[in-house]
Amino acid sequence: MLSAEEWGIVLLSLKVGGVAVLAVLPLAFALAWLLARGRFPGKLLLDALVHLPLVVPPVVTGWMLLLAFAPAGPIGGLLERWFGVTVLFRWSGAAIAAGVMALPLMVRAIRLSLEAVDQRLEQAARSLGAGPVRTFATVTLPLALPGVLAGLVLGFARALGEFGATISFVSNVPGETETLPLAIYSALQVPGGEGQVLRLAAVSIATAFVALLGSELVARRTGRGTHVL
Repeated sequence: MLSAEEWGIVLLSLKVGGVAVLAVLPLAFALAWLLARGRFPGKLLLDALVHLPLVVPPVVTGWMLLLAFAPAGPIGGLLERWFGVTVLFRWSGAAIAAGVMALPLMVRAIRLSLEAVDQRLEQAARSLGAGPVRTFATVTLPLALPGVLAGLVLGFARALGEFGATISFVSNVPGETETLPLAIYSALQVPGGEGQVLRLAAVSIATAFVALLGSELVARRTGRGTHVL
């Protein structure tokens, strides 16, 4: 059984992961739309930038976030001057790191779903008098929704497993930024911490497995190739 402290870690991880994917979803959808439907110079460069967090060491991503959100950084300075807040050593900073790392997976899943939408159906709706907004809401979005849901689930699983960017950006603060991966790492450094490692690792594996299974089930319901298993 998990202790009260361990339940706190699990709940914090769920909060960080949930906020991360919900906050980044609009950006992920917009980027997926641009990459799936857009025709513009620099599209290949944008595609590479979106997927960069998948190949760059996470600690490098965390270091770049630290430079951007530090009080002297371009974003952190604005937040401190305008709102008097900082995300350093806060759970909100952990959510930012998790969102950045989850973004590429979300964009890819949504992009594949958008590319699979038969644009002839959209053209038929337009020919029947539907405007762009109505066509999007009644044709495009319902057909792409399974991919959006799969992207959310995959992004959530990635956010739960985020370690490198988080620890280099907001450090490991118990009760504030200590998510499951960071707690497991801390327990590994303590003699006799194997029991806690086992319990937290079991929760992490079970959560990731359920998320991946859910994503695969959603993908298969579309009959299209966004499978992840």
